[in-house]
Amino acid sequence: MTTAQEMDIAAAEDIIESLREGIPPKRYASSYSAGDDELLESVRKRHLDSASTRGKIRFISGSWGAGKTHFLRLLREKAFEARYLVSTVELSVDQTPFNKFEQVFFDIIRNITSPEMYEEGDLSRSTPFAEVLRRALFKAPAAEEEAVSHEAFQESKQALFASQGVDIDFRRIVSLFWETYLPEGGDAATLEDTRGRIMQWFAGEGTVGSYRSQFGVQKIVNRSNARLMLQSLSRFAVQIAYRGLVILLDEAEHSYSTMRKSNLKQAHNNLLHLINGIDGSDGAFLVYAATPDFFLDDKHGITIYGALAQRIGRPEDRQPNALDKVWNLDAVQTSMADYLSAASKIRVIYLSAEPDARELIPTEEELRSYVTELVQAHPEFSHVSTWRVVVTGTVEVLDGAAAGNRPPPAEKLHDDIMERLREQ
Repeated sequence: MTTAQEMDIAAAEDIIESLREGIPPKRYASSYSAGDDELLESVRKRHLDSASTRGKIRFISGSWGAGKTHFLRLLREKAFEARYLVSTVELSVDQTPFNKFEQVFFDIIRNITSPEMYEEGDLSRSTPFAEVLRRALFKAPAAEEEAVSHEAFQESKQALFASQGVDIDFRRIVSLFWETYLPEGGDAATLEDTRGRIMQWFAGEGTVGSYRSQFGVQKIVNRSNARLMLQSLSRFAVQIAYRGLVILLDEAEHSYSTMRKSNLKQAHNNLLHLINGIDGSDGAFLVYAATPDFFLDDKHGITIYGALAQRIGRPEDRQPNALDKVWNLDAVQTSMADYLSAASKIRVIYLSAEPDARELIPTEEELRSYVTELVQAHPEFSHVSTWRVVVTGTVEVLDGAAAGNRPPPAEKLHDDIMERLREQ
């Protein structure tokens, strides 16, 4: 992945602008991060680069502000480097509840990105899986090809239907999507409508009868087959020459505690079935991130479901290891050197975005000295993480200096940052 030194101006500007607004950038999280390298490299070696094709699942435990979402973004970059398709899904009771796994499956489809799309910054498509399918057919990036030859289509179709581990209707629907790129496919508006209709199949929208009459499939995605469709999806990723599919599930804080009892039971059942069937999901690597109450709460956590609690376990109070079932981010020990390294990296990115500010902003040594004071001013048990203070403070100091202003005392800046972050 791109480093801070290799970054172009546009990418650097995007990162600095996101950090300035307190929003994690969508790309290149590793370019300004520090402290997670050892764990991430171990995860890559043990889980992403291993020769085994069996599916795997791991869990992340971390309190609010512990950096779960940031860690998932770093892990996503590692997965792209290892040539996986990646889907990140935010689980919530209102939008994507785990008791409705068919909705979870649709959101996995709706958020799939390829390594090529990530590198190109092609992240804003409403149906990115359609672009994954198109590239798998053309074996090329975006814009120029409008039609595929019959020979190339037949070659891709034959390879697809030779993949017996992929559900037959899944194969049919992908083949029909590819077929819309044949030279005689029709006018552009009709083709776009047909492709959109095909993509709706993955969401379970419409009736079996309508899809049977139009596309010849015998079923649509629903509650009873969504987990099996996920197995087909991961196997399909391997079939189109990726190493597999990484699925990053990020659960909203306390979402399980707001579920009705019946829905909570179904969510737990879905998770247990997913764990029990993960071996058969060739090429799949699932990571489920949640707050500690998911693991430990006596009313809503997995502790009320003995079989599930036994399969997952509990977060241990020690540095996480890639082979652990649960990676406890609350136990990660961050050093001053990690904060200072992040500040130095942000400075490099800032200069890529604002090269004319080189003579105005603090030297690396001056910035590191200031960030040291900023960290020392932060209370140990604050609900606002030290990382947020360091990142926000670094960008503010650089912005101020670029505008010709001297930075305020570190304690003053810290108080200003805390007041603003509490309001977010």
